[in-house]
Amino acid sequence: MSAVARLCALGDVPDGGCLELCWGEGSWPLALFLVRRKGELYGYVNRCPHAGHELNLRANEFLTKDRELILCRSHGAQFRIDDGVCVIGPCVGARLRPLPLEIFEGAVFASVADLERLKTLARF
Repeated sequence: MSAVARLCALGDVPDGGCLELCWGEGSWPLALFLVRRKGELYGYVNRCPHAGHELNLRANEFLTKDRELILCRSHGAQFRIDDGVCVIGPCVGARLRPLPLEIFEGAVFASVADLERLKTLARF
């Protein structure tokens, strides 16, 4: 079995809401966010594929006003929640980098190998 990292309690992510997280230490921790919608949980690297910076300007604010799409606050790109594909904005067709998640006994976990891989990719 591969090593896993506990990210948060499932209850920390409200249904219809988001939670911003960082994983790792040093000068390049991995910026992540989780979105919970209709009981499903999705995880993504907090980096816009268009501009390469974090999507949000305020903590835990990643969604459009109607809470139907993920929004990049800098350039207005909008991404589907369920697969991270950009459907509006300067990077249509590009996608957010997903983080596979596991839920066990009320906690959210991710593979350390996945986190390390995404941390390396997020630097570029």
